[in-house]
Amino acid sequence: MNHPNTQTSERRSHLAIDGGKPIRAEMLPYGHQSIDETDIEAVAQVLRSDWLTTGPEVTSFEEEFSAFVHAPHAVAVTSGTAALHTAAFAAGLGAGDEAIVTALTFAATANCVLYQGATVRFADVRPDTLNIDPASVESLIGPRTKAIVTVDYGGQPSDLAELLELARKHKLVLIEDASHAVGATYRGKRIGSWADLTTFSLHPVKQMTTGEGGILVTRHPELAARARTFRNHGITTDARERANAGSWVYEMVD
Repeated sequence: MNHPNTQTSERRSHLAIDGGKPIRAEMLPYGHQSIDETDIEAVAQVLRSDWLTTGPEVTSFEEEFSAFVHAPHAVAVTSGTAALHTAAFAAGLGAGDEAIVTALTFAATANCVLYQGATVRFADVRPDTLNIDPASVESLIGPRTKAIVTVDYGGQPSDLAELLELARKHKLVLIEDASHAVGATYRGKRIGSWADLTTFSLHPVKQMTTGEGGILVTRHPELAARARTFRNHGITTDARERANAGSWVYEMVD
């Protein structure tokens, strides 16, 4: 009978990293999108139109996406990172503020806080879900805390009810990085309808892609207004709105 340590050593010797035969002959691709002829035709229609950016297709997409996630307001942007940056601005994060962020995530989740000059405080994650631990969050809340930034790790929703309870108790903004969670539900409600601000990535390795892109959703009209202004350099209207109004006048308010 082999000693347990000998068995472990024998098993490890068969791993590819230790010189054994790889399970796959080719490298597993990072991601692969599914594009059909209807997608190609939709892009071609935009290319033939008068609007390549900030046009009617963007508005239509925002309306359809907001209906899908059951959030009344949606703001499309250029990437998931841009959506997080927009959310941090809309939440009012700035110098002197702190945001509590999960320690297990992509860099952009914490960077969006730094972009606004605020400080990141990392909370631990639960060992069973790998999502942010509400108990760890609560232990980090202080007088400078302004927001909680949670991530639906691998698409599994965070403990949103507990996090919302903490946010309401301490008058904080709850930002949900749902980059992997398009279409997910929590307690019977779609992700996007829970947090104050929810961001999605539309990168090709996510469930839904626009090539590049991101989108922010919220149920708060004032946060949506701040997000739209931020998307447009602090300007009150975009080019299509001015074209529809027959005016070239705009104001920069932020």
